[in-house]
Amino acid sequence: MNEQTRRFRRAAVAVAAAAVLPLALTACSDDSGDSGDKAAGTSASTAAESAPAEGTAGGKDGAEPFGPACSSVPKEGAGSFDGMAEDPVATAASHNPALSTLVTAVQKAGLVDTLNNAQDITVFAPTNDAFAKIPKADLDKVLADKEQLTKILTYHVVGKRLTPAQLQDGTYDTLEKSALTTSGADESYTVNDSADVVCGNVRTANATVYIVDTVLMPEK
Repeated sequence: MNEQTRRFRRAAVAVAAAAVLPLALTACSDDSGDSGDKAAGTSASTAAESAPAEGTAGGKDGAEPFGPACSSVPKEGAGSFDGMAEDPVATAASHNPALSTLVTAVQKAGLVDTLNNAQDITVFAPTNDAFAKIPKADLDKVLADKEQLTKILTYHVVGKRLTPAQLQDGTYDTLEKSALTTSGADESYTVNDSADVVCGNVRTANATVYIVDTVLMPEK
């Protein structure tokens, strides 16, 4: 190979290198940018996934039970608020001594399975003292009349969960097919302008319970 040929080849290699080098640098720059973008995207995605979802904190819907009679609820066991939250409503009520007359009435009416199997209901549950306001002879007569008893008890049940805020000024259809009304504010609520909520927003597995001090009577 003569000297002229060698010079020609060296010049060709130099030209090729000069052409390839900028392309290589550009490619490296692009790769670096892509990597940075991908890393930023991953970080943003991770941050979004780890951030708490908006509105998951407790609010009105997640309020604690309230009312003067709540202090008599057992602190532990099946009759406590935590215990009642684990059971369907008729079973949960059976663990609360203040609701024993209601539980007896529900059993006599054959409504235990109906209430336990219902989904997302509200029960206005009269206390023993509420039933005691009814003259004994009248109460015994109602307890012995399954049809009338069923009518009264199903009047205490609304077919959806009601929050305290929804009790401020509401009219709701009951399972008995007629309506009841609620009113009040600031954890002081009345049903049909006659029954006061004495312990409200008690959660069970399938219902929200508002314990009331008077038995509600449907329209004739």
